[in-house]
Amino acid sequence: MDLSIPKRIEELREALHRHNYRYYVLDDPEISDAEYDRLMLELIKLETDYPELSSPDSPSLRVGAPPLEKFETVEHSLPMLSLENGFNDSDIMEFDRRIKRNLNIDGEIVYTAEPKLDGVAVELVYESGRLITASTRGDGFSGELITSNVKTIRSVPLRLHNEKENTIPSLLEVRGEVFIAKEAFKSLNNERLAENLPAFANPRNAAAGSLRQLDSKITAKRPLEIFFYGVGRVAGLVLESHWETLNALQKFGFRINPHIRPKITVEKAIECYRELSEKRHLLPYDIDGMVIKVDSLSFQRRLGATSRSPRWAIAYKFKAIQETTRIVNIDVQVGRTGTLTPVAHLVPVKVGGVTVSRATLHNEDEIKRKDIKIGDTVLVQRAGDVIPEVVKVITSKRTGEEKTFEMPTSCPVCNASVVRSEKEVALRCVNTACPAQVKERIKHFASKGAFDIDGLGDKLIDQLVDKDLLFSYADIFRLTKETLKNLERMGSKSATNIIRAIEDSRKISLNRFIYALGIRHVGEHVAGVLANALKGLDKLMCATPDELEAIEGVGPVVAESIAGFFRQNENRKIVNDMIAGGIQILRDVDQKAGVLAGKVFVLTGTLETLTRDDAKNAIERAGGKVTGSVSRNTDYLVAGASPGSKLKRAEELGVAIIDEKTLKRLMIGD
Repeated sequence: MDLSIPKRIEELREALHRHNYRYYVLDDPEISDAEYDRLMLELIKLETDYPELSSPDSPSLRVGAPPLEKFETVEHSLPMLSLENGFNDSDIMEFDRRIKRNLNIDGEIVYTAEPKLDGVAVELVYESGRLITASTRGDGFSGELITSNVKTIRSVPLRLHNEKENTIPSLLEVRGEVFIAKEAFKSLNNERLAENLPAFANPRNAAAGSLRQLDSKITAKRPLEIFFYGVGRVAGLVLESHWETLNALQKFGFRINPHIRPKITVEKAIECYRELSEKRHLLPYDIDGMVIKVDSLSFQRRLGATSRSPRWAIAYKFKAIQETTRIVNIDVQVGRTGTLTPVAHLVPVKVGGVTVSRATLHNEDEIKRKDIKIGDTVLVQRAGDVIPEVVKVITSKRTGEEKTFEMPTSCPVCNASVVRSEKEVALRCVNTACPAQVKERIKHFASKGAFDIDGLGDKLIDQLVDKDLLFSYADIFRLTKETLKNLERMGSKSATNIIRAIEDSRKISLNRFIYALGIRHVGEHVAGVLANALKGLDKLMCATPDELEAIEGVGPVVAESIAGFFRQNENRKIVNDMIAGGIQILRDVDQKAGVLAGKVFVLTGTLETLTRDDAKNAIERAGGKVTGSVSRNTDYLVAGASPGSKLKRAEELGVAIIDEKTLKRLMIGD
């Protein structure tokens, strides 16, 4: 090989990285788009001719990588929590008072205010200045691995900028919001319509769909952009404030929103909110509010977070976009905990780019307070720009033909009595065997965060309950292939696959089991908190409200809900039936004693006999941990056929590379 080739390739990479930085971060390009494209084409040709010189941080990866079979899941080292919402000035002033009380400070708190983009949150992980992984926010605690897709976004630095010898941290987890600008969105939809493809509903929907393409070459054709707003873990860099953090990110090559207002008081933050609200429609991208953050990082650490949101930040939301339509009818839905929720059926109307045909009426008190009737002309909005709701009735449009709606005195599904406790506004069906409740509980039980039973979808569950084949989630484990294959649209092969999935789900971690039970107020995070604190199902079932409330992250409402769930003999019987029927809960003590205890694995390629999920579950049962990306902490890379870039990364780091047969030997202690 001509020795000038590697040198030229590195020159091109450095030049393209530099031009990306000048274009997207400094907004001061040195070359034309045509010249940039010529440099990129030259690099792609050289890397194609000399594949041994490829690099995981080459700008050529902007065009996409080979398609994936499915997305892997990766845990966030620090949770990506949602934000508390404020809707008026008094909410923001109360937030400020609460901050001062918690910090025991009388003086002014310094804040930073920044636009809240209506996009898709992601986390990027850099090691020694190079992009290693990228993932979606997901549920806040784990997300989907979308590294190849994120690399196609030109404003994402593949290696950190190091102008004037800035200190590059050994580890940097940076968070940002991916979006599509308004004009680019219009062009994208015009292209899709020209190709007889359905148009996207709104820019956020388009951005989310683009990031979740298994073929990153498709993502590369989408006009995705990103602004970065914060960090997770950082090693090798000392930061004292949020504003200092944003400045450091900008120096490293990350794009920061130009409308951020640093070092301001709460009164100034409210003033900034009004200014931003007035010009939101002039911005080239959608925003749905403003985020106010305590600037001091030491204060942020002292304030901490609840199980849902940081205590040091609040999203001051804009007033929702509203439209006028008419209520055609009102019906009542029954949820898995028996709650009766009235839902308005509307003449379809577009609200903020999304067609709305139904809207929640919340409860009986709300209907009476707003004086809502069937046939009314109403103002509807997407609350928080997401959930459709009826704001108010336009009484001047009434004709006299409107009909008063009354909540049912019995369950609309099972005809059982409905009750309303003193502490709640909602009516509840008292019959825990109500088919609507049973269906929703079983759907929750079989969902991805719970038992994750592949193939047991909503329509099949509806059919099984309607045919009296399922009365509780415990009955799932009594299903047979013969029972399933006689159902509508169910063949022998599908029935076999579902039974296999049910059998595979019999071994489950304690936190997933707790979440699967569908206890009110117990989501995935709280289920994990309970599992870590109590270490066993027996302790949870016997815990008193006081004992539960003593666990950090469990409040009085959640504690009473859990204790109340297990006070019901029917619930205890169902849980005991599942355990007696062969459900094996993998406790922490079991995992620590496993032959793979303390070992970290990464899976890549197609294995011979195991699916990725089978291999992951087997490793975890043996005490090991499976992560989505290769790092210095990885002990083994399990490589199947057609491995991806993880193989090269493992080779670079000296990680042990094994096949499926070796993995099985390790799991039996051979």
